Formats: sequence, C-alpha cells, structure tokens
Amino acid sequence: MEKIDCAVIGAGVVGLAIARALAFEGREVVVLERASAIGTETSARSSEVIHAGIYYPTGSWKARLCVAGRVALYRYCEEHGIPHRRCGKLIVATDVNELEPLKALHEKAIRNDVNDVRHLDASAARALEPELNCIAALFSGSTGIIDSHALMLGYQGDLEACGGVVAVHADVKGGKVEEGRIILETGGSDGLQLSCNSVVNSAGFRAPDIAQKLEGLPQTSVPKGFLCKGSYYTYAGRSPFKHLIYPMPNEVALGVHLTFDLGGQVRFGPDVEWVEEVNYDVDPKRADQFYDAVGRYWSGLPAGALSPGYAGIRPRTVGPGGLPQDFEIQGPADHGVPGLINLFAMESPGLTASLAIGNRVLQLLAA
Repeated sequence: MEKIDCAVIGAGVVGLAIARALAFEGREVVVLERASAIGTETSARSSEVIHAGIYYPTGSWKARLCVAGRVALYRYCEEHGIPHRRCGKLIVATDVNELEPLKALHEKAIRNDVNDVRHLDASAARALEPELNCIAALFSGSTGIIDSHALMLGYQGDLEACGGVVAVHADVKGGKVEEGRIILETGGSDGLQLSCNSVVNSAGFRAPDIAQKLEGLPQTSVPKGFLCKGSYYTYAGRSPFKHLIYPMPNEVALGVHLTFDLGGQVRFGPDVEWVEEVNYDVDPKRADQFYDAVGRYWSGLPAGALSPGYAGIRPRTVGPGGLPQDFEIQGPADHGVPGLINLFAMESPGLTASLAIGNRVLQLLAA
C-alpha cells in the first residue's frame, strides 16, 4: 500500500482545477483518471462557452461560483495564453409569451451581479444580427468561448510544475474509511491500494457510483446518478452570426443554441435525452427536432444543412421530470468523513466556475 497526501478522482476540467489549487497550497497531489488521457468525457463534449452567470438561482452555488469563476477564468486565459474570445451572446424571445420571462431573466442577471446585460428590442437585435428572428433579446457582453482542451493542459501544467502527477488508466474501483485515512482501490493491470489523507471525488457522472463504493461513508449522503445526454449537430456553412444565439431556457436546459468554436465551426445543441448507459452516438433522426428549434430564431437555416456532430453527458442527480439542481459539493461537515470531498451534479457551468470550485474545495478541506 502506498501513502499519499491528496488524491483527486477524475481529470476533467473541474478535477484538474481542484488538483492545481491543492498543489499551489503545497499539498502532494495525484490525479486518478480511468481513461487514457485527461478530459475525454464531459469536459471534452461541451459547448466550450464561458458563461456569464445569468440563468442560475440567485445565491446558488452555480450562480456564485460561475460569476467568480468567469472573472478568474478570463484573467487566467489572458495571463497564460489560453485561446479564448469574449464574443458575447444574445438570448432571444421569439413570441410574446416569452417577453415576461425575458424580463425576469434580466432581473435575475442583475441580482446575480452580472451587470453588463442589456435589453434590446427587435430592431436593435437585428442591427447586431441581421439574420436573427426575434421580438426582443438580452445581450450578454461577458459571455465567451474557449479552447477547453488548452485550458485543461494549462491546469495540468500548473499542477505538474508544483510536483503533482496525473495517473491515467487509474480506475478507482472502491475504497474504505480507516483510522483517519481513506483507502482507495485502483484497478487495471497495476492495480494497487492508496492510503490518502484527503480524497476529492470529482468523477463527473461517475461520482455517485464511486461514493457508493466507499465503505464508511454514510450512504444517505450519496445521491442517485442520472445520465442526461445532449447531442450536437454541426453546420458546414459560414456562421450567419457574430455572437452566440440562445433561445429562452426551458425548465430542463438552456435550449438548442447556436455556438461556434475558435475556428469558426458552427454547432447547434445540446438537446435533452435521458439514457441508461453512457453512449456518445448522435442519432441522425433527432435532426428534425433541431431544425424546428433553430428555425424559431434563424429561418435561413437551409434544409439538409445539419450533420451529426458529437454528444456529451450531463452529470445529474435528479432524473426526468425534475429540475436541474445546484452544484453539490459535500465536505466533512456534510457526511462526517474527514478529508473527503464529494462533487455531484457538476454540469454546466462547471468549466466557467472551475477555478472558483477549486478555491471552494480548499475552504472545505481547511474547515
């Protein structure tokens, strides 16, 4: 059995940000990643959007960590040369029934300390985006896009510069709480036991499964995990828009929105599909729903222009019929196990909030 100080389970963008924060505090850190490389699942299968913090309930961890994380992330990108662009986005109302919700969303943005959001009437919105169909819109100037893989490499580089290590093919099979330490069982051909002072479970949609296999952790503190799949379709033509375009959000998600990457590739998504097993196939038959959704704000989308792109899995602990929940970052005060942090439901805006999440984990371990 090997003894280490800190183990972080999961080398996605949140896990790497946490490991980086721990390493900067002088802690010995090993990141355990079951895949062959960093960030191969949820972190690599998102819209790569830097969110402003508009949508989330005021006072929630999503709202607070997104706003703080967004400020820190832009600063980090500028200081470390991470490719990104503060392109802004429009959230659009396309019928009169959406005007009051649009107004309420603007008020929520102000309560969340997102103070650069402007209300636009239809003519002002079309002055920015002539191809846009809407009757009103909100303009968010602090929304942007980022190269998520470059960001994760930046976090990994910071971690390793402080002596931290990322171990791939290190699948955590289970563990137990024993005499003030946490013992982890890792799989693979070189499987071994690790005796840790601190463990951070940042395994995305697998976090509930790992927590359930940890002997000595009260299982009443472990939520059930659900897999909420989101598919994206790509558009081969040049983007008709200079800004990201979002419809009004629904109760489950932000709606099928138009984004583009730093190379100009346009994509639409994600939609919502509840699945029992992880798979990243994009069903071509779902395209009809995309044409209907996109057509509400862009009538110029040509028929047959969309191609299946990629899919990702949102880690959730509330299933179909339930509303998206807040980030759940459990520390010792929540479950009674010293040195253990469990992160559940770490979906969007996890990337934007990643640096702030790292700081929050430090606070919980120091409490």
